[in-house]
Amino acid sequence: MQTLKHYSILAFLLLFLSCNVSPQPIIYGSDGCHFCSMTIVDKTHAAEVVTTKGKVYKFDATECMINFMDEFDTSEIKLYLSNNYTEPEALIDATKATFLISENIPSPMGAFLTAFKNKTDAEKFQAEKGGDLYTWKTLLAKFKD
Repeated sequence: MQTLKHYSILAFLLLFLSCNVSPQPIIYGSDGCHFCSMTIVDKTHAAEVVTTKGKVYKFDATECMINFMDEFDTSEIKLYLSNNYTEPEALIDATKATFLISENIPSPMGAFLTAFKNKTDAEKFQAEKGGDLYTWKTLLAKFKD
């Protein structure tokens, strides 16, 4: 009976740990983009998707993450994350970010797409570098065109 109890606890722990839905750190210079297979090196433009089952897909740019969505059942996606341009390596909720497309801020795949955690920072960079601001929703609509 004691052995059965230990197996039950072990099974519960394995189930709990296998369902962890959270981001994973991107290993810059080592991890590859799930969409285009390039090595992820840019610490200000990378992105990540986490599914409802906890599977993580990493991308070298937000535009790769958006293009990946065309091939994936988006109802299975729990988190959309992009690097915050003003805080390299920091992943932010892409659905709440403000995006700037400016030809004066290059991104790895040439879409000139940059994410900002807050709109104030995005507006500051827009004033300096030019370009257009987008919400997640308007950005997805632009990429569908």
